[in-house]
Amino acid sequence: MLVRLLACIAVFVLFVPEGVGQENTLAQRLTPLAQSHRGRVAIAVKHLDNSESCYLNADEVLPTASLIKFPVMIEVYQQVLEGKIKLSDMVTLREQDKVPGSGILTYHFSEGATFPLKDAVRLMIVFSDNTATNLILDRIGIGSTGARMAAWGFPNTKIHAKVFLGSTTSIDPERTKKYGLGSTTAREMVGLLEKLHNGQLVNAESCKAMVETMKKCDDKAKLKRFLPEKIAVAHKTGTVSNVKTDAGIVYLPSGPVAICVLTNDNEDRRFVEDNAANVLIGKVAKEVYDYFRTAQAK
Repeated sequence: MLVRLLACIAVFVLFVPEGVGQENTLAQRLTPLAQSHRGRVAIAVKHLDNSESCYLNADEVLPTASLIKFPVMIEVYQQVLEGKIKLSDMVTLREQDKVPGSGILTYHFSEGATFPLKDAVRLMIVFSDNTATNLILDRIGIGSTGARMAAWGFPNTKIHAKVFLGSTTSIDPERTKKYGLGSTTAREMVGLLEKLHNGQLVNAESCKAMVETMKKCDDKAKLKRFLPEKIAVAHKTGTVSNVKTDAGIVYLPSGPVAICVLTNDNEDRRFVEDNAANVLIGKVAKEVYDYFRTAQAK
């Protein structure tokens, strides 16, 4: 009887699934999520204190949707530093400026409303306001963001046209057709976030202001979805029918972590909070949170 019992134990030990009783790597946690998703996925994660990272399809150029508004904000602050514009410059809303989609200007502000450029930037990031974005692009130029990003070593990060006006304002019709409003890679987004965290974009004061604006982003359906409420996230999201994106700095107890998740060609194209891509992005952030919490505890 004892011999048979020992034999059964031996067989059980031999066939324990791989990883059981071991600490999974970050890649082992995230890869199954990406592989099971019905759509294209790119993920980049980097702990900004200890540099531990994970990159999955991170160099694939993918559409950004409204995530590209984050680099647009950076370009605004850079042009302010260069003296080309001021955050206090007044912007006037015209009826012909109004475009549909996300935001509040089109639906709640009257023609002739005036407000500082700084407020337009806040509307663009916090509420992903499309009309505010176009008003900003009128001030800084559509091509300036892509040119700046390329000069700084992020050549795939570009905005191609004004929002909802691609057919008449595109500066690169081929890229507009392929990627829509903007394009980037997950690696480039995390690179920008790292520089933002380190105060290496524009200047330290501007980086601090941009982070504070991004912390107010009102989209809780993606990176913030499964995280404890106390966890701060400075991020920008993007949503169109077949594209869902989010990139930001997640302030974990173990330190800040930059995360970017890009999805494209999603089978689930519903505009609902439990859209499969939204849930995927939330699961990625939760796995990152759990992984670094476990690592910190050891």
